[in-house]
Amino acid sequence: MTKLFFIFILVTSICYAQHNEFDKYGPFGSQVFTDLKVALDVEKNVYKMDLSYKKLEPKLYAKLSKLKDLQALKLSGNEINTFPPNFGELYNLLYFASYNNEFTSFPADLKKLGNLNYLEFFGSKIDSIPSDIAYLSKLKTFKFSSSNDTLKLPITLKYLKNLKDVTIENCVLDSFPKELFKIPNLNFLNITNANVFYVTKHFERFTNLEVLVLDGNQLQTLPFDIYKAKKLRFLSVKNNHLQKMPDTICQLENLTVLDVRGNGFSKEYIEELKALLPGCEIRF
Repeated sequence: MTKLFFIFILVTSICYAQHNEFDKYGPFGSQVFTDLKVALDVEKNVYKMDLSYKKLEPKLYAKLSKLKDLQALKLSGNEINTFPPNFGELYNLLYFASYNNEFTSFPADLKKLGNLNYLEFFGSKIDSIPSDIAYLSKLKTFKFSSSNDTLKLPITLKYLKNLKDVTIENCVLDSFPKELFKIPNLNFLNITNANVFYVTKHFERFTNLEVLVLDGNQLQTLPFDIYKAKKLRFLSVKNNHLQKMPDTICQLENLTVLDVRGNGFSKEYIEELKALLPGCEIRF
């Protein structure tokens, strides 16, 4: 298997998995409930529920925690901004995603959701990730996007030893969050359109990172230390303000794809990059 084919499979499979995570959870062939009232009437053996674009009656919404068997829950466009009481009682929940609901905070009893594998918020009004996220010891994927507030990350992220996939998009970050460097097994990191002006060093801590996406930020330089992310295979820095890459990039022996479109790279410098990275596909 060639390196290029490997990276294509890697990125494609990650993207595919992210878009189809909901389908992965719950017993094979289990019913997907789309009506909260019907699900509450059944109560037992309700494993999957997609309430997208449903108007949720407050009295019914308050009873959501009765669905103790629930493993996958998707909310979208429900015009809600708070979690129901005792949301943490859904202790069997493996997947939770909310799209375009204006939540202002995480569940108060977040620490009870220790079985979560996948957690996503899109279009919320949350401005900080609580330190209690450290209790989600089985979390593998965390995605947070489309918030107008400056996002603050907790130092407790370092305790998430199973976390491999982090995406932060269309948010405001003051800088590349140093907390991400401390996540021990991070494999995929996407920070896009996050107003990042510079990236701090310590890339030696990214011992397992294979995919790094930093598109649509305000970067003018990348750190010399980037070569220390030895397993990096795919690097995208599209639509920044870079004039060149650090010379140490030539030491990334596993780098297979480098995407530099939308920067200020001259044709002469692209040729120089090709010489520095003879086994790498450079997209410009």
